[in-house]
Amino acid sequence: MGTPPFNIVVIGQTARIQFEAVLLAASLRAAAPGLRARLIVAEPQPGPLWEYDPSIRDEATRALLEGLGATFLPFESRHFGQDYAYGNKIEALLALPEGEPFVFFDTDTLFLDNPESVPFDFDRPCASMRREGTWPQPELYGPGHTEIWASLYDRFGLDFDSSLDPAMPEGHWERYLYFNAGWFFYRCPRVFGQRFLDYALEIRDNPPPAVALQPMRPWLDQIALPLVIHSLGGGRQTIPPGLLDGSVSLHYRALPLLYATAPEATVERLEAVARTPGVWEVLRRHGPFRRMIAEGEGARVRALFDRDDLPRPEEAIRARIRDAGLWLR
Repeated sequence: MGTPPFNIVVIGQTARIQFEAVLLAASLRAAAPGLRARLIVAEPQPGPLWEYDPSIRDEATRALLEGLGATFLPFESRHFGQDYAYGNKIEALLALPEGEPFVFFDTDTLFLDNPESVPFDFDRPCASMRREGTWPQPELYGPGHTEIWASLYDRFGLDFDSSLDPAMPEGHWERYLYFNAGWFFYRCPRVFGQRFLDYALEIRDNPPPAVALQPMRPWLDQIALPLVIHSLGGGRQTIPPGLLDGSVSLHYRALPLLYATAPEATVERLEAVARTPGVWEVLRRHGPFRRMIAEGEGARVRALFDRDDLPRPEEAIRARIRDAGLWLR
C-alpha cells in the first residue's frame, strides 16, 4: 500500500454518538485487522458552551473503544459547543498532531474494507460527494446559486470560476462545489482546521448580503467545507470513486436509512459486527440499535422498500419510514 501513515479521526460524545463510535471502531477492527492508521476519538470537554458534560463518561464504553484500538483526545469547545454540535468536527482538528495526515469520518460510518487501501492524495483534499442539493435555498426573487456562492468565494479571495463544473448548467446545484461533511482529509489537521474555523465563523458572524438570509443550520459546516478544500488546492473526487461511500465505507447517517437502502451483504456485515462478543453488550443498551438489530424493526424497515427502485429524494425514504413508525435514532 502506497498511502502514507495517517490518523482516522471521529468525534466521541455522550448519548447516541458514543454507540455509533463503538460500531465504527468494531467495524474498522473487523475490516482492517492489520491497520497501521491510528483511530483517534476526539472528545469535547465540559465547559461554558455546554449545559451538560458532552464527553463519554460510561467506563464500559471507554474501555471497549480502547480495546478496539481507539485513542481518546480531549479538546475544548471555544466557538460552537452545544449550540452547533456539528462544529465539533471543526474544533477537534485543532487538537490533532500538527503535520500528521488525517481522514475525518462522521461516527455514523460503517467500514466494509481497509481504509488504507484508498490512495489518498493528502496534498489535494476532497470530501464526500454523496450529497443532495440541500444548500443554498434561493428565494424566487432573491439571489440565485451563482450570486450566493460567488459572494462567498469573493469574501475569502478565492477564484470562483475554477471551482465550477462546466458540465452542469447555470443555476443547477451540482455546478457548484458542494460536499457532504461525512468524511474529508488533508495533510495537516491544524492547517485545515484553522481555515475551516476562520471561514465558518466569518460566514456565521459576517455573511455577505447574498448569504445573509440563507439558513445556516445545520448547513454551516457544509457551506464552509468546499471553500476550505478549494483554497487548499483540492476539489471534486481527488480519490477514485466507489471506495469511500462505496466498497470501503458507508456513511449510513441513521440505522433506518441503512436498513432501507443498503445491499443485503452490508446489512449482514452490520449485524455480524454489532453482535461481536463485548460489542453487543454495549450496543444493546441503546434503544434504537437494540430494536433495529435484535428486535426485528430493521427487517420491517427493509420490507418497505425495493432496493432497485428507491424513492428520490432521500427525504421521501425518511418520510415513509416515519409514516410506518420506524424512524429511530
